[in-house]
Parts: sequence; C-alpha cells; structure tokens
Amino acid sequence: MSDDTQGQTKEGEGWATARTLAEALPYIQTYDRSTVVIKYGGHAMGEEQVAKLFAADAVLLKMLGVHPVIVHGGGPQISAWLAKAGVKSTFVDGLRVTDEATMEVAEMVLSGAINKEIASWITQAGAEADVRGVGLSGKDARLIVVEKVTRTAKDPDSEVERMVDLGFVGEPKTVDPKILQALIYAEEDYIPVVAPIGVSASGETYNINADTVAGALAGALGAKRMLLLTDVAGVLDAKGELMRQLTVKQARKAIADGVATGGMIPKLETAIAAVEAGVEAVVILDGRRPHAMLVELFTEHGAGTLVCK
Repeated sequence: MSDDTQGQTKEGEGWATARTLAEALPYIQTYDRSTVVIKYGGHAMGEEQVAKLFAADAVLLKMLGVHPVIVHGGGPQISAWLAKAGVKSTFVDGLRVTDEATMEVAEMVLSGAINKEIASWITQAGAEADVRGVGLSGKDARLIVVEKVTRTAKDPDSEVERMVDLGFVGEPKTVDPKILQALIYAEEDYIPVVAPIGVSASGETYNINADTVAGALAGALGAKRMLLLTDVAGVLDAKGELMRQLTVKQARKAIADGVATGGMIPKLETAIAAVEAGVEAVVILDGRRPHAMLVELFTEHGAGTLVCK
C-alpha cells in the first residue's frame, strides 16, 4: 500500500469516527447526568484484556456525563477457590448453599480480590482524567441490609415440599443508597464498584445473588438504565432469534411459556422487578463483546434485549 493510499485510509477512518461521535450526540444528551447500574459478570470478567476494555468503557461513560454504578458477580471464581480448599458446592434454584466456611471464602473472593481488581482497573484506565474506581460491598454504610432467603424443594421419595436451609444466603430487605449518591455526585469523578455481600440486622455477613443486588440498587437509585452483562446475546425466541424488546407482560409470558430457560429466567425476573421499582428499562446483553455498553447506550442499534413497561 502506498503512502498516499495509507493516508487516505487514515483520513477516511477519521471522518468515520467523527460521524460516529456526531450521531451519538442525541444519545449522550439522553443519558447526561443519569445513573446507569451495570451488572458485570460471567466469563468476560475472568479475561483480563476484556475486563480492561470494560473498565475503559466505564471511564468513558463517566466522562460523557453518565453516572455508572457497577455490581459484579464472581460465582466461577468462588467455585475455583472452594475447589482448592476441597469444599464441594451445592445449589438450589441457582443459589449456592453457603455455610460459614463457604461464606468466608465468598467474602474474600468477592469483596477482596475481584472487587479491588475491578476498581483498580478503572482507576488505571481513568488515570489521565483522574477518574477513580471505589470498591464497596453491601456491608459498607448499611448499603444493603438483608433477610435470609428461604426456599423449598420436593423430597424425591415422598414428593413432599420441604424447607431447604441455604445457610448465609440473603436478599435485600432495605437499601440505603446514600454512600453511592455521595460518590456519584462528588466533585471528583468516582465510579462505585459494589460486591454482592450484605449484612443482616444482627450483623451477620450474607452472600446475595449479584443480579438481585443490581436490581435493588437500580431501583433505590432511580436509575435510567440497568445493564445486565452476561454470556449470551440476550433473550432468544423459540427459533433462536434475538428478541430486541419485551414489555414486562411479554417477559412474564416468555418465562411462563418456556421460551426463557435456565439462567435467563432469574435475569428476566430481576429485569421485571427493577422496572416495577422505577427503573426506566433493563437491557440483557453480551458482555463478552467489546464496547457492548457503548453500542447499547449511544447508537440506534442497541446490543441486547430491552425490558420496559
């Protein structure tokens, strides 16, 4: 390729970038000074390069006037650490049965290793503009007070429903978002990163499903959007095609009809609960794709399944 051709190619790329930025203006204005809660999890979280791209995109959101609040999971990492310790995990309805030893490992992995790593990547990505990640858990400043989760399961012999003790597994009872609001609206540019750990009224530590935490925080903050970053493109119909938009009613029907299966069911249930709590819309999208958040928020195409009223 000649120097002239290379120059023309670079010039063309420059014009394309400028056009993209200009086309994004209406969407940037839509989300200006709005809170967006992002559930970050799945296998993408374990790949360092993808995770660093995610951190850079979170910084870009902040620089564009959006207030991102990140909630992360860590199920695979917890399982790996438990396996190293020789502890076998059991699950009921997708929730890990959590005894005291498991809870200690879960808190170490979630509030320690993962939380601080994500916060550090954000701080590194935002170093030039002094955007900083701040790691928290639901235990900080009474952010999330939980109540113990109760579940029932059928006895395989008698078919009788029995209570199952999940141990230290909780769900949000109250959310006090003041610490998050203080960070969101500070003069400095902070991005809160929240580990899905909560505390009971009596001070015991509980593990919480990260999707549930994201929904509860989005409702308490009156978020404009909640993004559930996962390992699939979104909700697929019976033919395997992406369903780009669902009302709450349609989302419930997708669950009832068996169109949504497996891990997509709790994600849709979380989306429904968040919309009913006042979140304008929830988007389920593939977090493994680079810049998925930017495509969803700042282009007309969108990048997943949007659930709204």
